[in-house]
Amino acid sequence: MTTEDADREIAFRPGPGLLIDHSDDMTHFMLVYKFGLAEIGTKITILAEELAHRGRGNPIEHVSPRLKTTASITAKARRINCPMTVDDVRTRIRDIAGIRIVCSFVSDVYTVADMLTRQPDIKLLQTKDYIAQPKANGYRSLHLIVEIPVFLSERVVSVPVEVQLRTVAMDFWASLEHKIHYKYDPVVPGAVREELAAAAEDAARLDKRMERLHREIHGPRS
Repeated sequence: MTTEDADREIAFRPGPGLLIDHSDDMTHFMLVYKFGLAEIGTKITILAEELAHRGRGNPIEHVSPRLKTTASITAKARRINCPMTVDDVRTRIRDIAGIRIVCSFVSDVYTVADMLTRQPDIKLLQTKDYIAQPKANGYRSLHLIVEIPVFLSERVVSVPVEVQLRTVAMDFWASLEHKIHYKYDPVVPGAVREELAAAAEDAARLDKRMERLHREIHGPRS
């Protein structure tokens, strides 16, 4: 049996209270997260257009939604010893639905995050600020876990969504770092890790310099 077959067998094995009894259950389970992404995507689009309308430019460069695959959910459940039940997976795996917001400057990251989480139907569950406290490898980003209501035909479901906010420079670094880790999996050479950490510092300095230059020319965003 291949690893893929094993993952499929675990994810789809029958039984009371398990995540999947048949494919329709899985489809519905994932649809709810897809709807959650659509809801928060609409909110971000509205924010971007409103901020652009103020006349200081749109602070959001681009947005990338993503939905974990069944295999990815199963693999994470195994890593964290999460039972494959609907309730356990919903409670313990909060990044099934995710959206990345890439902003122009660091201040924009916090502005957009604040505007998003102040909306009354969005509940902030967790904040991990890797900009204020970068990871050891140099990774920087602001991670939020928020909960957003999805209105179905017969009920309202609160869907957790992971929101990652970062600058263009941070996003470029993270993309390159991911490709390097994929190439050297499972161990990245020490010299390469040091170069990546140094590049992260360079990117952070560039962020500060470009934001300072922008303020000198255009003034602070209103």
